[in-house]
Amino acid sequence: MEFQRATWRLIKTEAAAGSWNMAVDEAILKAVGRGEVQPTLRLYSWIPACISLGYAQPASDIDMNKLEEKGWEIVRRITGGRAILHTDELTYSVCGPDDEPRLAGGILPSYENLSRAILQALISLDLPVTAVPQRDKESNGIKNPICFEVKSNYEISVDGKKMVGSAQSRRKEGVLQHGTLPLYGDLTRIIEVLTRIEPAKKQKFRDRMLQKAATVEMILGKRITWEQAAEAMKLGFEQELNIKLIEAELTQVELRDAEILAKEKYGKIDWTKKEVSA
Repeated sequence: MEFQRATWRLIKTEAAAGSWNMAVDEAILKAVGRGEVQPTLRLYSWIPACISLGYAQPASDIDMNKLEEKGWEIVRRITGGRAILHTDELTYSVCGPDDEPRLAGGILPSYENLSRAILQALISLDLPVTAVPQRDKESNGIKNPICFEVKSNYEISVDGKKMVGSAQSRRKEGVLQHGTLPLYGDLTRIIEVLTRIEPAKKQKFRDRMLQKAATVEMILGKRITWEQAAEAMKLGFEQELNIKLIEAELTQVELRDAEILAKEKYGKIDWTKKEVSA
Protein backbone atom coordinates (compact mmCIF):
# COMPACT_ATOMS: atom_id res chain seq x y z
CA MET A 1 0.00 0.00 0.00
CA GLU A 2 1.27 3.45 -0.92
CA PHE A 3 0.99 6.20 1.69
CA GLN A 4 1.14 9.95 1.28
CA ARG A 5 4.33 11.49 2.64
CA ALA A 6 4.17 12.20 6.38
CA THR A 7 6.46 13.38 9.17
CA TRP A 8 6.88 11.42 12.40
CA ARG A 9 9.08 11.92 15.45
CA LEU A 10 12.03 9.67 16.21
CA ILE A 11 12.86 9.34 19.90
CA LYS A 12 15.98 7.49 21.05
CA THR A 13 16.19 7.02 24.80
CA GLU A 14 18.98 5.66 26.96
CA ALA A 15 18.81 2.19 28.46
CA ALA A 16 16.47 2.26 31.45
CA ALA A 17 14.50 0.19 33.93
CA GLY A 18 11.38 -1.64 32.79
CA SER A 19 8.96 0.54 34.76
CA TRP A 20 10.40 3.67 33.14
CA ASN A 21 10.37 2.20 29.64
CA MET A 22 6.71 1.19 29.86
CA ALA A 23 5.83 4.53 31.46
CA VAL A 24 7.47 6.45 28.61
CA ASP A 25 5.60 4.46 25.98
CA GLU A 26 2.28 5.22 27.66
CA ALA A 27 3.22 8.88 28.20
CA ILE A 28 3.92 9.23 24.47
CA LEU A 29 0.60 7.56 23.68
CA LYS A 30 -1.22 10.04 25.93
CA ALA A 31 0.55 12.98 24.29
CA VAL A 32 -0.40 11.65 20.86
CA GLY A 33 -4.01 11.32 22.00
CA ARG A 34 -4.06 14.95 23.13
CA GLY A 35 -2.69 16.03 19.75
CA GLU A 36 0.44 17.48 21.36
CA VAL A 37 2.99 15.45 19.38
CA GLN A 38 3.33 13.73 16.03
CA PRO A 39 3.17 9.96 15.58
CA THR A 40 6.34 8.64 17.18
CA LEU A 41 8.83 5.84 16.63
CA ARG A 42 10.82 5.28 19.81
CA LEU A 43 13.96 3.12 20.00
CA TYR A 44 15.34 2.01 23.36
CA SER A 45 16.86 -0.74 25.54
CA TRP A 46 16.74 -2.02 29.12
CA ILE A 47 19.00 -1.98 32.20
CA PRO A 48 18.81 -4.18 34.21
CA ALA A 49 17.37 -7.18 32.37
CA CYS A 50 13.61 -7.24 32.77
CA ILE A 51 10.73 -9.64 32.17
CA SER A 52 7.68 -7.94 30.69
CA LEU A 53 4.34 -9.69 31.10
CA GLY A 54 1.51 -9.35 28.62
CA TYR A 55 -1.43 -7.32 29.91
CA ALA A 56 -3.58 -10.35 30.77
CA GLN A 57 -0.79 -12.81 31.54
CA PRO A 58 -0.78 -14.19 35.11
CA ALA A 59 2.20 -13.11 37.19
CA SER A 60 2.24 -16.65 38.54
CA ASP A 61 3.98 -17.66 35.28
CA ILE A 62 7.16 -16.17 36.81
CA ASP A 63 9.12 -17.41 39.83
CA MET A 64 9.72 -14.15 41.71
CA ASN A 65 12.40 -15.65 43.95
CA LYS A 66 14.47 -16.83 40.99
CA LEU A 67 13.93 -13.47 39.31
CA GLU A 68 15.37 -11.72 42.37
CA GLU A 69 18.31 -14.12 42.52
CA LYS A 70 19.26 -13.18 38.97
CA GLY A 71 18.87 -9.45 39.59
CA TRP A 72 16.19 -9.16 36.92
CA GLU A 73 13.17 -6.89 37.14
CA ILE A 74 9.58 -7.49 36.10
CA VAL A 75 6.91 -5.20 34.66
CA ARG A 76 3.47 -5.61 33.15
CA ARG A 77 2.79 -4.11 29.71
CA ILE A 78 -0.47 -2.53 28.59
CA THR A 79 -0.18 -4.58 25.41
CA GLY A 80 -1.12 -8.23 25.15
CA GLY A 81 0.99 -11.25 24.39
CA ARG A 82 3.35 -13.33 26.46
CA ALA A 83 6.45 -12.90 28.59
CA ILE A 84 9.64 -11.47 27.09
CA LEU A 85 13.07 -11.22 28.71
CA HIS A 86 14.42 -7.82 27.67
CA THR A 87 18.22 -7.76 27.46
CA ASP A 88 20.81 -7.55 24.67
CA GLU A 89 18.21 -6.15 22.28
CA LEU A 90 16.75 -3.23 20.39
CA THR A 91 13.21 -2.38 21.46
CA TYR A 92 10.91 -0.24 19.35
CA SER A 93 7.56 1.39 20.03
CA VAL A 94 5.15 3.14 17.69
CA CYS A 95 2.49 5.52 18.99
CA GLY A 96 -0.01 7.34 16.80
CA PRO A 97 -3.68 8.19 16.36
CA ASP A 98 -5.89 5.43 15.01
CA ASP A 99 -6.77 7.56 11.98
CA GLU A 100 -3.11 7.70 10.89
CA PRO A 101 -3.31 5.72 7.62
CA ARG A 102 -0.43 3.43 8.59
CA LEU A 103 -2.17 2.54 11.86
CA ALA A 104 -5.81 2.61 10.72
CA GLY A 105 -8.11 -0.32 10.01
CA GLY A 106 -7.62 -2.39 13.15
CA ILE A 107 -4.91 -4.60 14.56
CA LEU A 108 -4.09 -6.81 11.58
CA PRO A 109 -3.78 -4.12 8.86
CA SER A 110 -1.67 -1.86 11.09
CA TYR A 111 0.41 -4.79 12.31
CA GLU A 112 1.09 -5.77 8.71
CA ASN A 113 2.13 -2.22 7.80
CA LEU A 114 4.57 -1.97 10.69
CA SER A 115 5.87 -5.48 10.01
CA ARG A 116 6.76 -4.42 6.47
CA ALA A 117 8.82 -1.54 7.84
CA ILE A 118 10.64 -3.79 10.30
CA LEU A 119 11.15 -6.40 7.58
CA GLN A 120 12.82 -3.78 5.39
CA ALA A 121 15.05 -2.78 8.30
CA LEU A 122 16.22 -6.34 8.86
CA ILE A 123 16.77 -6.97 5.16
CA SER A 124 19.12 -3.97 5.19
CA LEU A 125 21.11 -5.79 7.88
CA ASP A 126 21.47 -8.77 5.49
CA LEU A 127 19.02 -10.92 7.42
CA PRO A 128 17.04 -13.26 5.09
CA VAL A 129 13.74 -12.51 6.82
CA THR A 130 10.15 -13.11 5.76
CA ALA A 131 6.78 -12.09 7.18
CA VAL A 132 3.73 -14.15 6.30
CA PRO A 133 0.15 -14.32 7.62
CA GLN A 134 0.12 -17.29 9.95
CA ARG A 135 -0.57 -18.33 13.50
CA ASP A 136 0.96 -21.26 15.31
CA LYS A 137 -1.48 -23.44 17.21
CA GLU A 138 -1.00 -23.97 20.92
CA SER A 139 0.23 -27.46 21.70
CA ASN A 140 -1.72 -29.74 23.99
CA GLY A 141 -4.17 -26.98 24.76
CA ILE A 142 -1.63 -25.26 27.05
CA LYS A 143 -1.08 -21.55 26.59
CA ASN A 144 2.63 -20.94 26.08
CA PRO A 145 3.98 -18.26 28.45
CA ILE A 146 6.96 -17.34 26.22
CA CYS A 147 6.55 -14.75 23.48
CA PHE A 148 9.40 -16.04 21.32
CA GLU A 149 7.94 -19.55 21.16
CA VAL A 150 4.82 -18.44 19.28
CA LYS A 151 4.58 -16.81 15.85
CA SER A 152 1.59 -14.57 15.11
CA ASN A 153 0.21 -13.05 11.93
CA TYR A 154 2.88 -11.18 9.95
CA GLU A 155 5.52 -12.12 12.51
CA ILE A 156 9.03 -11.74 11.12
CA SER A 157 11.14 -14.90 10.95
CA VAL A 158 14.14 -16.56 9.32
CA ASP A 159 13.71 -20.17 8.21
CA GLY A 160 10.76 -20.48 10.57
CA LYS A 161 12.62 -18.94 13.53
CA LYS A 162 10.97 -15.89 15.06
CA MET A 163 13.12 -12.74 15.02
CA VAL A 164 10.86 -10.01 16.39
CA GLY A 165 8.26 -10.22 19.15
CA SER A 166 5.60 -7.50 19.01
CA ALA A 167 2.33 -6.61 20.72
CA GLN A 168 -0.26 -3.90 20.14
CA SER A 169 -2.87 -2.02 22.16
CA ARG A 170 -5.61 0.15 20.66
CA ARG A 171 -6.98 2.63 23.18
CA LYS A 172 -9.00 5.82 23.15
CA GLU A 173 -5.74 7.80 22.94
CA GLY A 174 -4.60 5.92 19.86
CA VAL A 175 -2.43 2.96 18.94
CA LEU A 176 0.64 1.65 20.75
CA GLN A 177 2.70 -1.16 19.31
CA HIS A 178 6.03 -2.17 20.72
CA GLY A 179 8.35 -5.04 20.12
CA THR A 180 11.84 -6.41 20.54
CA LEU A 181 14.67 -7.50 18.26
CA PRO A 182 17.14 -9.75 20.14
CA LEU A 183 20.63 -8.84 18.99
CA TYR A 184 22.69 -11.50 20.79
CA GLY A 185 22.79 -13.60 23.96
CA ASP A 186 21.02 -16.71 25.18
CA LEU A 187 17.32 -16.59 24.32
CA THR A 188 16.61 -19.52 26.62
CA ARG A 189 17.56 -17.65 29.81
CA ILE A 190 13.90 -16.86 30.38
CA ILE A 191 13.20 -20.54 31.03
CA GLU A 192 15.06 -20.33 34.34
CA VAL A 193 12.38 -18.11 35.89
CA LEU A 194 9.25 -19.80 34.50
CA THR A 195 7.08 -21.70 36.95
CA ARG A 196 5.31 -24.00 34.50
CA ILE A 197 8.38 -25.91 33.38
CA GLU A 198 9.57 -28.83 35.48
CA PRO A 199 13.37 -28.94 36.04
CA ALA A 200 13.65 -32.25 34.19
CA LYS A 201 12.03 -30.73 31.10
CA LYS A 202 14.06 -27.50 30.93
CA GLN A 203 16.58 -28.80 28.40
CA LYS A 204 13.76 -29.99 26.15
CA PHE A 205 12.21 -26.52 26.29
CA ARG A 206 15.57 -24.88 25.55
CA ASP A 207 16.04 -27.04 22.48
CA ARG A 208 12.50 -26.35 21.30
CA MET A 209 12.85 -22.62 21.85
CA LEU A 210 16.05 -22.49 19.80
CA GLN A 211 14.22 -24.25 16.99
CA LYS A 212 11.55 -21.53 17.02
CA ALA A 213 13.46 -18.31 17.69
CA ALA A 214 16.80 -16.68 16.94
CA THR A 215 18.93 -13.63 17.64
CA VAL A 216 20.56 -11.50 14.96
CA GLU A 217 23.96 -12.93 15.93
CA MET A 218 22.71 -16.50 15.50
CA ILE A 219 21.65 -15.77 11.92
CA LEU A 220 24.51 -13.52 10.80
CA GLY A 221 27.29 -15.24 12.74
CA LYS A 222 28.41 -11.86 14.08
CA ARG A 223 27.18 -9.15 16.42
CA ILE A 224 25.76 -5.86 15.32
CA THR A 225 25.53 -2.88 17.65
CA TRP A 226 22.40 -1.28 19.01
CA GLU A 227 23.26 1.81 16.97
CA GLN A 228 23.47 -0.20 13.74
CA ALA A 229 20.11 -1.81 14.44
CA ALA A 230 18.56 1.55 15.31
CA GLU A 231 19.76 3.14 12.08
CA ALA A 232 18.40 0.20 10.08
CA MET A 233 15.04 0.53 11.84
CA LYS A 234 14.90 4.25 11.07
CA LEU A 235 15.61 3.68 7.38
CA GLY A 236 13.15 0.77 7.17
CA PHE A 237 10.31 2.89 8.53
CA GLU A 238 11.16 5.84 6.30
CA GLN A 239 11.45 3.80 3.12
CA GLU A 240 8.57 1.37 3.57
CA LEU A 241 6.00 3.74 5.13
CA ASN A 242 6.98 6.90 3.21
CA ILE A 243 7.67 8.96 6.31
CA LYS A 244 10.34 11.43 7.35
CA LEU A 245 11.59 10.77 10.86
CA ILE A 246 12.73 13.87 12.73
CA GLU A 247 14.86 13.06 15.77
CA ALA A 248 13.62 14.82 18.89
CA GLU A 249 13.53 14.65 22.69
CA LEU A 250 10.61 13.81 24.93
CA THR A 251 8.60 16.89 25.85
CA GLN A 252 8.47 18.16 29.42
CA VAL A 253 4.85 17.00 29.62
CA GLU A 254 5.80 13.50 28.45
CA LEU A 255 8.62 13.35 30.99
CA ARG A 256 6.28 14.49 33.78
CA ASP A 257 3.62 11.94 32.78
CA ALA A 258 6.25 9.18 32.55
CA GLU A 259 7.52 9.97 36.05
CA ILE A 260 3.99 9.71 37.43
CA LEU A 261 3.22 6.49 35.54
CA ALA A 262 6.51 4.88 36.60
CA LYS A 263 5.89 5.74 40.25
CA GLU A 264 2.15 5.16 40.52
CA LYS A 265 1.58 2.34 38.00
CA TYR A 266 4.42 0.41 36.42
CA GLY A 267 6.67 0.50 39.46
CA LYS A 268 3.99 -0.83 41.80
CA ILE A 269 3.80 -4.51 42.62
CA ASP A 270 -0.01 -4.43 42.69
CA TRP A 271 0.00 -3.51 38.98
CA THR A 272 2.59 -6.12 38.12
CA LYS A 273 0.82 -8.91 39.99
CA LYS A 274 -2.76 -7.88 39.28
CA GLU A 275 -5.13 -10.44 37.83
CA VAL A 276 -6.55 -9.14 34.56
CA SER A 277 -9.35 -10.60 32.47
CA ALA A 278 -8.31 -11.11 28.85
